[in-house]
Amino acid sequence: MTALAHRITDWLRHKIRVRRWHSDLASGRRGEDLAHRLLRRRGYTVVARNHRLRSGDGEADIIAWDKEKLVFVEVKSRASDEYGLPDRAIDQEKRRQLEKVAREYCRRAEVDWERVRFDVVTVVFGPPTRLDLIKDAFRPRRTI
Repeated sequence: MTALAHRITDWLRHKIRVRRWHSDLASGRRGEDLAHRLLRRRGYTVVARNHRLRSGDGEADIIAWDKEKLVFVEVKSRASDEYGLPDRAIDQEKRRQLEKVAREYCRRAEVDWERVRFDVVTVVFGPPTRLDLIKDAFRPRRTI
């Protein structure tokens, strides 16, 4: 599919979501779709999206392999950067939740904790739309 076809498909999908979902949810999902495509272009192999703990108290937006690293990706989207970049919204509590999801996922998938990394993708909707990948955005606690 061409780049133009991808943009048209994304736009149509977004318009349908806006009608069905609250606009914040639709924009967040659009940001996740753009982040997913960015990661694939960068060579990541996406293995899960919107992975939730069974208890419901944590979620990873995207889980992917980047070579030998299992990467848990938080996606933050904003309409503009007027009030700062989107990654500023990732506080200690969000990091703890993401780490909890990562530990549970690694335990179930039998992945060594030393192979884990946390990345962030920021999306600022245009014009033009800007995507930034922040590799190794934060470090988790080392003990299990």
